[in-house]
Amino acid sequence: MIQEKFIESGRTERSTVLNADLVIVGGGMSGVCAALTAAREGVQVVLVQDRPVLGGNASSEVRLWILGATSHMGNNNRWSREGGVIDEILLENVYRNKEGNPLILDTILLEKIHEEPNITLLLNTAVYGVEKTSARKVSMLRAFCSQNSTQYELKAPLFCDASGDGIVAFLAGASFRMGAEPAHEFDEGFAPDVEDYGELLGHSIYFYTKDIGQPVNFVAPSFALQNAGELPRIRNYQLQNDGCRLWWVEYGGRMDTIHQSEEIKWELWKVVYGIWHHVKNSGEFPEAENLTLEWVGTIPGKRESRRFIGDYILNQRDVVEQRTYADAVAYGGWSLDLHPADGIYSDKMGCNQWHSKGVYQIPYRCYYSKDIENLFLAGRIISASHVAFGSSRVMATCAHGAQAVGMAAAICHQQGVMPSHLLLPDRMQELQQRLNERGQSIPGVPLADEKNLVHQAQVKASSTYQLNELPYDGPWTSLGDGSAQMLPLRAGTNYQYRLLVHANEATTLVAELRISEKPENYTPEITLRQLKIELSSGEQYITLNFERELEVDQYAFITLLRNEQIQVKSSRQRVTGVLSVFNTINKAVSNYGKQEPPEGLGIDAFEFWIPKRRPDGHNLAMQTSPALKAFSVGDLTNGFTRPYQRSNAWVANPLDANPTLEFQWEQPQTIKTIQLHFDTDFDHPLESSLLGHPESVMPFCVKEYTLYDGNGKVLYQEQNNHQTINRITLDEVVTTEQITLELNHPSADVPAALFAVYFYSK
Repeated sequence: MIQEKFIESGRTERSTVLNADLVIVGGGMSGVCAALTAAREGVQVVLVQDRPVLGGNASSEVRLWILGATSHMGNNNRWSREGGVIDEILLENVYRNKEGNPLILDTILLEKIHEEPNITLLLNTAVYGVEKTSARKVSMLRAFCSQNSTQYELKAPLFCDASGDGIVAFLAGASFRMGAEPAHEFDEGFAPDVEDYGELLGHSIYFYTKDIGQPVNFVAPSFALQNAGELPRIRNYQLQNDGCRLWWVEYGGRMDTIHQSEEIKWELWKVVYGIWHHVKNSGEFPEAENLTLEWVGTIPGKRESRRFIGDYILNQRDVVEQRTYADAVAYGGWSLDLHPADGIYSDKMGCNQWHSKGVYQIPYRCYYSKDIENLFLAGRIISASHVAFGSSRVMATCAHGAQAVGMAAAICHQQGVMPSHLLLPDRMQELQQRLNERGQSIPGVPLADEKNLVHQAQVKASSTYQLNELPYDGPWTSLGDGSAQMLPLRAGTNYQYRLLVHANEATTLVAELRISEKPENYTPEITLRQLKIELSSGEQYITLNFERELEVDQYAFITLLRNEQIQVKSSRQRVTGVLSVFNTINKAVSNYGKQEPPEGLGIDAFEFWIPKRRPDGHNLAMQTSPALKAFSVGDLTNGFTRPYQRSNAWVANPLDANPTLEFQWEQPQTIKTIQLHFDTDFDHPLESSLLGHPESVMPFCVKEYTLYDGNGKVLYQEQNNHQTINRITLDEVVTTEQITLELNHPSADVPAALFAVYFYSK
């Protein structure tokens, strides 16, 4: 029993001091990915989260799906899913949770952090104070946990603010912006008219419904909005609108989205319960009779508040023009996506999305404060204009940049320097290389790792795939939409293509050979040659000879324009780096087949050619002459670990019953660590909640493989792989002149493939 006498001066809460190498504030996807990246590099991390679970807007408290450059497969950014830790998390989530239950994602994030010995996690802990040793250097944070009544003093040489509202940067006095810049400041044609459109994006609260098989009554609480049926956006509501599909239930863009957040939440509750009252009791939705309101968010998903200033401010022209930077450490690809500030009460379109022709680089200078020398920035608060923020704010993009922060913090810790010091060329190259080794895949920055012993090895393959035929064994695909086969063509070669088509009547097929203006893009904007093929009624083979050679290696589009009278035979075979796309729409991301911006907006006009989700989206069946040789062992060492201008992968012959790679050295090598980069379909977005996915393991992924030394001894065997990167640390250092890698094909329709292999002596 504890008994204490009256104390006239009162009591203070228990206080605990924690010392670390890096303190990260904010446990959303950005904070999680920054913490895991840094901790795996040996940094002692304290991760502070003011909620009971991790994940922020992706958690079960808010339930927004994680998205980024892939944009629901609705844009022209092929193979653009963010790599590294965020990729690892999303793949693990779809493996365990392809149905998209946000509660399972909670457990995955907690497990990842819990298993990392270099991370101390503080949940339900809010930072409220900052102390500095000088005007430009933070020394300590003060935080309080409401659940254990403990005050914390968090001390470190380096800090990262990933808190969403920027509590650390704000209290430290760092310069920031909140709201929209005038168009002339950064020459941004998309900058909004703040009087009409408003300056900030609002909050959203989601809800879920459930059919219980019998009638359910609903009595609305007294605070529910009584005229929800008159809301301009109520036309968006459909009975299958659960969770993230209710993004348009938005409010607060004309308020202080930080200090009035509770008021915004109450208004959203009024709206949510008002909408449900209208659905259940207006008589307009009789099919809702058996539905009950299963879940309503208790905290809003927040889109926008402060943006802190780094040594560079990302802006619209960076996104649209895809500007390149020597200090690029991450990339984005979501549209420039702004919302009217009046949200649910606005009669304007719920969002205004404009896409770029490809992904864009984000420079490192956006990820630290220009004012506080030891403070990193991560998440939506990075240094960006309001317009560029419309793209950089989404979770996968935020998490990808946060991984760069985690690695930068590790280098700063190891070398005893501050964040801005990494701008020196040698240090920046080290940061980029270490990020790419962990799967960051910075566009235009190949991995050139001199420590990788594979560069001294002779590599032999038991077979190599040559694309001479995508078998004619798939379903017929209608040309109700334009269809195209993307192929990684080699420069200086004229290819011919033999397709099988069916015409309902005599008609003309229009075929085009298209490429992107920038070889690294996948927007088919340049037509090299058009052919018109006269078809008779019925089934027939046709040969397309465009008589054109490409000047550089890049993806080309064998394009069949829309004709509802024609079907083309497709193939069941799926191959790494080979993809079909269609000139169709995806309303979820404002894709209506073609982007046609108003004059003066500073946005490009172009067509969308997008994939279809499996089980659809078959390749177009064809024979190719000469055979396309774009999948050799040489691609294993070119520094790219996903398709980028080329397939960048070795692919085995599908008929090879035992695909094998042999790595031979002239002299014995000591090997401790082996790293393999597999194909987990970087084109698939892997949305974390609600939507669901057709597979738990990506169909291109090699699930089973074995590693042998030169004597045939098994070094490692994997029978259930579902991850992109397999980093294998051997129990003992191996000295050998040869390593053999045997792989099993993922399936009868998908040949084994590998993007990269690394051998390290330690």
